[in-house]
This record gives sequence, structure tokens and C-alpha cells, in this order.
Amino acid sequence: MNSPFISDLNSPISLNNFFMQEALREAKKAYDKDEVPVGAVIVHENKIIARAHNQVEMLRDPTAHAEMIAITQATSALSSKWLNDCIMYVTLEPCCMCAGAMVLARVKKLVYGANDPKTGACGSVLDIINHEVLNHHVDMEKGVLAEECAYLLSSFFQEKRKKNNGLN
Repeated sequence: MNSPFISDLNSPISLNNFFMQEALREAKKAYDKDEVPVGAVIVHENKIIARAHNQVEMLRDPTAHAEMIAITQATSALSSKWLNDCIMYVTLEPCCMCAGAMVLARVKKLVYGANDPKTGACGSVLDIINHEVLNHHVDMEKGVLAEECAYLLSSFFQEKRKKNNGLN
């Protein structure tokens, strides 16, 4: 994977890579805990104010997605229910629940890595963050460090399949 050290942090591409690397660090924590490896960070004024990874298995809570935990942390950090000036970086395209939470929290922008062709709700299957009838829309950029994000997920599920087939 790419080095977490970015030489030119003034470039938007480099900033996106830097913050996505931080989301990948969170995803690796989930991987190590046998959770689906998704990580998220929320940035306000170029500072990370929230970081989280999936904790569904550990908490036995289907809502304990990285994005949901990060939103709770960020609203607490800002003492506000709105995240108008925040950017969320996520390693995998958010699901319906997480996309809806981003709309309700009024996240300014979403940057994600890998597409989710099965449950992605930011353009792949549905497009909740930009649905015409909702009162808030989330700007979006996709594909940032997509290969690294997808590789971590595919490695996790390959390992799961091997264990389930008794090969490991």
C-alpha cells in the first residue's frame, strides 16, 4: 500500500489521499478484530475530529458501522447535530443507513474509496445522498485509494471463505 506520508499536503488530491490513509488505518483495526474492514474519519477545518471502524460483531449491533460511530463522535466534538463544514472519508461506499445518517447530519462532503455494488447507497445501487426529494445533498468524490480499499475488503472475505471451507 502507499506510504501514509504525503509530500504536498496543500494539494486537494494529496489531502484526500492522506485522510483516506487514516480511514484505511481504521479499517485495518476492524480487520484485526474480525470485523468487516471499513474505516471512516471525519475532517473539520483539515483536522480529524472523529475516527472509527466497524464494530458490528463486537457490539452485536447492526448499526455499529464506522460511519455511524464517526458521526456520533464528530457531533460530540463540535457540540452540534450538524456537520455542515465536515468531510467524511470512508473506505467503502456507505449503505442506506449510513448515507441517510449523513444526510440527516448535513455532512458537507463524502469521499470514499471502493464502490459497493451490492449495498452502496451513494450511486451504485441507490443515491440517497443526492436524492431529489431530500432537503440536504452531500457532495461526493469516489475512488480515492480505491484499489487499497478494495484489496483490504477482498482479502478479508477470501480469508473468511477459507475458514468457512475448513481450509485454514
